[in-house]
Amino acid sequence: MPSLSSTTAPVSSTAMARSLHGISIFLALIILVAADQQPEITNQPDAAAGPPRPRSLALLVSKNEQTNQHVVDIQKRTPLKAVPLVLDVNGRTIWVDCESNYLSSTYNAPQCHSTQCSKAGIQDCRVCSAQTRPGCHNNTCGLNSVNPVSGETAYGELAQDVLSIPTSDGSSLGQPVTVPQYLFACAPASLAQKGFPPAVQGVVGLGHTSISLSTQLASNFGFPPKFALCLTSALNHGVVFFGDAPYRLYPGIDVSHPLGSTPLSVSHEGEYYIQVTSIRINEKPVPVNPSLLNRRPGSTLISTTTPYTILESSIYRNFVQFYANQMAWAPRVRPIAPFGFCVDATKMYMTQIGPEVANIDLVLHNRNNVWRIVGANSMVQPQPGVWCLAFVDGGTNPKAPIILGSYQLEDNLLQFDLGRSRLGFSNSLLFRGTHCGNFYIGGAGGQTSAGAKEEEKHV
Repeated sequence: MPSLSSTTAPVSSTAMARSLHGISIFLALIILVAADQQPEITNQPDAAAGPPRPRSLALLVSKNEQTNQHVVDIQKRTPLKAVPLVLDVNGRTIWVDCESNYLSSTYNAPQCHSTQCSKAGIQDCRVCSAQTRPGCHNNTCGLNSVNPVSGETAYGELAQDVLSIPTSDGSSLGQPVTVPQYLFACAPASLAQKGFPPAVQGVVGLGHTSISLSTQLASNFGFPPKFALCLTSALNHGVVFFGDAPYRLYPGIDVSHPLGSTPLSVSHEGEYYIQVTSIRINEKPVPVNPSLLNRRPGSTLISTTTPYTILESSIYRNFVQFYANQMAWAPRVRPIAPFGFCVDATKMYMTQIGPEVANIDLVLHNRNNVWRIVGANSMVQPQPGVWCLAFVDGGTNPKAPIILGSYQLEDNLLQFDLGRSRLGFSNSLLFRGTHCGNFYIGGAGGQTSAGAKEEEKHV
């Protein structure tokens, strides 16, 4: 029998090449078909995952002229309702009057020793003997709320409810987002009756605590623990930003840079302090007892509920005398309480940054790091024809030797960077041809600044 090799015809190289080429085409077709059946991969967000998280949020702030308190409207409850609250940068949380017709289908009072109570750092269990209602349940978490104007406190209930807040791209308000189970405090109606503007129902706190508004928003939406204040006069709306910059004001100025910067300290109660090491007027140092400015957590407390800066008595006396000497050319008039130095406004020149007066410098952690207070923030008109130095004698034992009041904060951007423990400050935005009332409040295509309906305050 002949061998297999002797009966099989040899395969030519041309035929083999054609065979391999056919196999390659076949495999390529299989790959193309398989690829066509794969789902398309894009950079678009998955609709099932919900809308993307916002980078920043914003709230408008108004100033009540009668009380000099700054007020924020917070959308809460189900159905949503605008709740006016005093802005307290050092407040522990949001607290509201729950006795006066608090109606919401989503209100909840966490049980004692629950995870919500642990998050709030609360160990107290509360018993309420009155009829069950929002703010009155048994075996819930009890906590104190503080009226920052009167100093009074009241015991109430930790609660949860819906909170809604507008998003922001740093230039205008956007669509609102919701926190379904926002933690806050219920307080009795009596706590909101002293020192607050009419209709205000509580406080919105931005202090460095686990249940402040700033902390809960950063935790819920995943942006950095950072917020910025831009307060203004009663003529306009200011703004509070939560999250990252930019912060843009008309006419398109990003006021988030450049910023001065200084260390930010926090007390055990979550209050914000900075270290002022000296005070200068017209570049000349004011005599101050050094021990008063060498305190922990800092010599200077920042406050949005103190209308005018408070100075410890010995600092105040030296400060006013020194200022009066630097303003010897201005005709003095009888002081109007609570101010100690006043001048005839008809003899003063007005500039872009307020009345032309002596500059006040707060020297911070080094002598080149200075927060300058210009005429628009150092002088106030308590009545027509009179300018007064907007600083107040705080007595011998104030909470801090210097308490920076809200009048001195107006039209200055303050950025509280809690992750880095830094305070960024712009100095007066009037130098840059804008002010805090120039934040856009309209939507895209129809934007108007918050100050458009009124004359600009200083510019």
